[in-house]
Amino acid sequence: MEATGTDEVEKLKSKFMSAWHNMKYSWVLKTKTYFSRNSAVFLLGKCYHFKSDEPSELSPDGSCLDIVDKVISGNVEEFRKDFISRIWLTYREDFPQIKESAFTTDCGWSCTLRTGQMLLAQGLVLHFLGRDWTWPGALNIENSDSESWTSHTVKKLTASFEASLTGEREPKVLSNDHKEALKRDCDDSEMRDEVYHRKIISWFGDSPPASFGLHQLIEYGKKSGKTAGDWYGPAVVAHILRKAVEEARDPELQGITVYVAQDCTVYSLDVVDRQCSSMGSEKADMKAVIILVPVRLGGERTNMDYLEFVKGILSLEYCVGVIGGKPKQSYYFAGFQDDSLIYMDPHYCQSFVDVSIKDFPLESFHCPSPKKMSFKNMDPSCTIGFYCRNMQDFERISEEITKMLKSSSKEKYPLFTFVKGHSRDYDFASSPLHEENDLFSEEEKKRLKRFSTEEFVLL
Repeated sequence: MEATGTDEVEKLKSKFMSAWHNMKYSWVLKTKTYFSRNSAVFLLGKCYHFKSDEPSELSPDGSCLDIVDKVISGNVEEFRKDFISRIWLTYREDFPQIKESAFTTDCGWSCTLRTGQMLLAQGLVLHFLGRDWTWPGALNIENSDSESWTSHTVKKLTASFEASLTGEREPKVLSNDHKEALKRDCDDSEMRDEVYHRKIISWFGDSPPASFGLHQLIEYGKKSGKTAGDWYGPAVVAHILRKAVEEARDPELQGITVYVAQDCTVYSLDVVDRQCSSMGSEKADMKAVIILVPVRLGGERTNMDYLEFVKGILSLEYCVGVIGGKPKQSYYFAGFQDDSLIYMDPHYCQSFVDVSIKDFPLESFHCPSPKKMSFKNMDPSCTIGFYCRNMQDFERISEEITKMLKSSSKEKYPLFTFVKGHSRDYDFASSPLHEENDLFSEEEKKRLKRFSTEEFVLL
C-alpha cells in the first residue's frame, strides 16, 4: 500500500510539473522572434538573406510580418520551411511508464536528453534524406497561440473528417483508391522521403521499443549512475547517444555509428575504426559516423572569443547542431544571426503520440517558430556534432575545422583538436566497440562521472 501511495504522489507531482511547465513555456512559443533584414541568417549550413532596412519579426507560426517584397518574402518562406522541417523533440506526458520509476512524463528533468535527440535526429536526416530535404507540409503547420498541441491536433483531425464528409477537402486518412491516386501523382523519391521522415521520428518515440526513445536512453544512462528524474549534462548525453546507436538493432541503422571525442581530442584512427566496424554477418560498405565533441566555451561564463568559431561551425552543412543552453535550461542550437543563436526549445510539454500507428500525426514533431538568444548568455558546457558519410568526408571535415580552430583561437590551445593515430598511442584507454557485459567501460564511467560534476544543473 505504501508503494502504491508513493506512486500516486509521484504521478500527481508529474501532472503538476506538466501543467506548470506548459504555463511557464507556452508563452515563449507565442512571443515574436525578431530578425534583422540586413544580416544573413544561417541554419545548419544554409544561408538566408531577408534584405531590407527595418528589423522584421516572425510571428508564432514562423511567418514574417511586414514583408511586402516578393523576393524577400520568398527567402523568408524558404527559411521557414527549412527551420520547421527540422525534427523537434520536447517534453511529453502520458507515455508508457518508465521502467523502475513512476514517471509517465519527463517534464522538468530531461531537456538535455531531448536536445540530444534533436541533434541525433538531424544526423539521421542528413544520412537518409540529405541537407536539402524539407518537409512538404512544413508551411502548412499552424501555431499554438490559444490551444495546446494536443487539442489543436484533435480539432484539426476532426475538422478534416467533417470537411471530407461535405466534400470540402480530402480526408486526413486516405482510402485505398485515394492512396493509389496519390502514388501515381507523387514522385518515387518524395514517397521514399516521406517513409524515412516518419521512420526517423518513430525511432524517437516515447515507448520502450523505440531505438532512441526516452525509455531506451534512460536505460543506457543507468549504466553511468543516472536514473529517470536526474539531470543530464551535454557530455553524458553524447556518450548515451553513442551507446544507443551502437546497440540499435534496426537493419536501417547498421550503416551509421557515433564517435565521442576524448578530452577534446578527435583521434583519426579511432574514427576510422568505428567507420569500419562490423555491419552484420555480411561484409558491407564503410559506416557513416556522427562525431560528437563535448567542450567548454569558457570557465564560469562563456568566453566571447569563441563566438566566431561557434558561428563558423553552424555555417557548415555537415554540422548537426549543438547540445547546449543556458544555466538550468538546455536548448538545441541550429543557427545564428549576428551575435544571437537560433534554437529549438524542448521545454514545452506535449501529449504522447503513438508512433507505431500508421500515419501518426507529424505536427507536434516540428517547431513552428524559431527562437533566439544572445551568445553571451549561453552556458559554456556544450556538445558539438558533425556528420561524415565516409572516410573522404572525415578527412575533408577535419582539415576544414582544424583551419577554423587555428584562425579563431586567440589562445595557445584550440577548443579541440584532430590528432593522427589511435587514442591508445597517446596512453589513453581506447574504449572497445562492443562490451558484452557492460555498456560503459570503467574508463568511460570515470569520464562520465567527471563530466557530471563539471556541468550545469538542468531543471
